[in-house]
Amino acid sequence: MTLALGKITVDTREPMPLATWWAEQLGGRIVEENGGFFVEVAFAEGAPRMAFQRVDDPTPAKNRIHLDLTSEDLDSEVARLLNAGATKIADREMPGFAWVTLADPDGNEFCVAQRPGASISDS
Repeated sequence: MTLALGKITVDTREPMPLATWWAEQLGGRIVEENGGFFVEVAFAEGAPRMAFQRVDDPTPAKNRIHLDLTSEDLDSEVARLLNAGATKIADREMPGFAWVTLADPDGNEFCVAQRPGASISDS
């Protein structure tokens, strides 16, 4: 196969603040600013980049694609993200699997799940 994921791009009215927020949350760094129109965040070598592009009118409804992130300590990670400016949408759980749906400061939804193999707390 010759197709590969290069980057995940998010439409926003203000690319730099949102790119900065995601870089801080995921341990990335801003590597391209392009006059603030198209801001790219790089992560570990070989990992896809995230990009944030300025648009006049971002899609107003629920995003159809979202990030699924994992953590060994779901409760602590969710608390950290909320403290950093995320908004909680809902707690979710099914047998052996827990996750929380959040929104970034721009309202883009994403999920944080308990990493497979890590224990789920009783909270």
